[in-house]
Order: sequence, then structure tokens, then C-alpha cells
Amino acid sequence: MHWGMLIDLTKCVGCHACTIACQNENNLPFDMKYCKVSKVGPIGEYPNLTSYNITIGCMHCQDAPCVDGCPTGASHHREDGIVAIDPEKCVGCQFCMVVCPYGVRQMNEENGIVEKCSLCFNRLDEGMVTRCVETCQLKARHVGDLDDPDSEIVKLIRKNNAQPLYSHLGTKPSVYYIMP
Repeated sequence: MHWGMLIDLTKCVGCHACTIACQNENNLPFDMKYCKVSKVGPIGEYPNLTSYNITIGCMHCQDAPCVDGCPTGASHHREDGIVAIDPEKCVGCQFCMVVCPYGVRQMNEENGIVEKCSLCFNRLDEGMVTRCVETCQLKARHVGDLDDPDSEIVKLIRKNNAQPLYSHLGTKPSVYYIMP
């Protein structure tokens, strides 16, 4: 079992429902977001301009610099491929924030530890989908087992030639994108 996510940017309208659902699920302060939606564009030349929305969170990398660089072992891989943070071990040194090439880790000043998307592992462990997948009305987000060639997510990745962002970094992300 290796959990991963697929985000279809051809369907995302930038409504931010995933961001708000994630904030609610994780009891985050208003200014903290594990799931950030940004507009890309305009692209092209007038009058043929286009734009799209992209949502970025933790990529749950298989070769995660944050895990390798964590001095206390707080950042770690679960057996199912999810990159997690043990709040009991995190000392708030923020080194993982420095080495994350995606810039998705954040310092929670209230509790003094670094936090990020957990891929809602608590929900996955209970047989539910992540809150952002559950909330997306346009079905732009999917979560599933990347090790199962017959899983819906793997079929969608193959069918749409979905790719991780910045694969040249060599971190082997577990989040794939269908690009517009």
C-alpha cells in the first residue's frame, strides 16, 4: 500500500473548498493553509489568453529531504508512504522547512511545531477519503493506492499521463497532476 493523490487541474475552478475543508479538518488558524490554491496565468498572447488554478500541499515524497534532514526523527515515512510529523518529537527547529523544495511546511506558532498536510491519514486509516477529496464537488481530486495497478488513481494517472510537479528534483512525489 502506497497512498497517493491525483489532482486534475483541468477540472479545478479555484473555489478553495479544499483549502477550507482542510483548515476545518485540522483546526488551523485562518492564516495557516496546508492546501494552497493559486492562479497561474495569464498565459499566451492577447487575445488568446488562458489561465488555470493549481493546488499545492505536501507531496509525500518517497525520497523526502524533510525526512532525511529532520534531526529528531519527527518527520518520518509511515509504512503506507505518507510523510508524517510526530508532534511529540518535533522541537520546532524548522530545518525541515528549509529543505522542503515545495515550501509547504509551516511553523505553528501556537504549539511551537512544524506542520503540513498529513494526507488525512487518520481518515484513510478508518477507510474514508481525505477531507479535500470528499469536499471537491468537481471531482478534481482523487486519493488511492499507487501500488495497485488496478486502482482508480493509477488508471487515471496512466490514462491522462499525469505527472508529479518538479520531478527533476528527484524526490519522487506521491502527488500527481493532470495539467491543462
